[in-house]
Amino acid sequence: MWTRVDGIQGASLDLLNARIGHRHYAPHIHDEFAIGVCVDGLETMRYRGERLYSAAGSIVVIEPGEAHTGGPADQDGFAYLCLYPTAELVGAAAGWDRGAPHFGEPIIDDPGLARSLRLAHRSLRLGDDPLEGESRLLGLLGTLVRRHAVRGAREQGGSPASSGIASAVAARLSDELVSPPTLAEVAADLGLSRYQLLRAFRDSMGMPPYAWLAQHRVARARTLLDAGHRPAEAASLVGFADQAHLTRWFRRVVGVTPGAYRNSVQDRARRRPAS
Repeated sequence: MWTRVDGIQGASLDLLNARIGHRHYAPHIHDEFAIGVCVDGLETMRYRGERLYSAAGSIVVIEPGEAHTGGPADQDGFAYLCLYPTAELVGAAAGWDRGAPHFGEPIIDDPGLARSLRLAHRSLRLGDDPLEGESRLLGLLGTLVRRHAVRGAREQGGSPASSGIASAVAARLSDELVSPPTLAEVAADLGLSRYQLLRAFRDSMGMPPYAWLAQHRVARARTLLDAGHRPAEAASLVGFADQAHLTRWFRRVVGVTPGAYRNSVQDRARRRPAS
């Protein structure tokens, strides 16, 4: 279940409560932190070139812009709670005036903090006492940073040359979202072979161009759904062949269907008290 909470330090905050049986998330990135706790079962993910495992009670921290996957480690599946605060909110909660927090270890064993995350998530999701929810959230983030983060930006993946190539490819794919160029066309325009382009893009982005384009389309579709568009309309506007293709990728990246996401966001907006 997807939930959006407004009024958190003047912005909105997304929450996810999910049980995953056999589905695996496709490689994707978030513009915000993804901070979650596994509440049942065992999760596996690829992150920073490693295969990692998160058991019940473990906290998982994914930094903005970091490519990752996720899914059940066995046939029993897993369940987790997650919240998506901006880097600014995470830093501010710890009293940092500059520099994004960096978490060297993405899997954190801190039972007390895991309980605090679950309580904050529940309070925010129910929305009965906004002051309690925001207070629990800021307390959780502040403690998380003080105990487990360091100052300083993380090292970017790939070489400077690879990063430059990947940025150019991503910019073109974003500009031509509905009718993207072929791999051969992009490679020729950059004076590269298709193999050179693919290697540079994967080294920098952590995924091939087609996967990046799909998750970027999903991100754009979310914006359209937030604005009230129906899933079929959003699918067409971002370049998916039809609503079924949007739904498949949306579930692989966000964890819920476009319809469920849209309904959750709109239901929350309708329940918001008038000022």
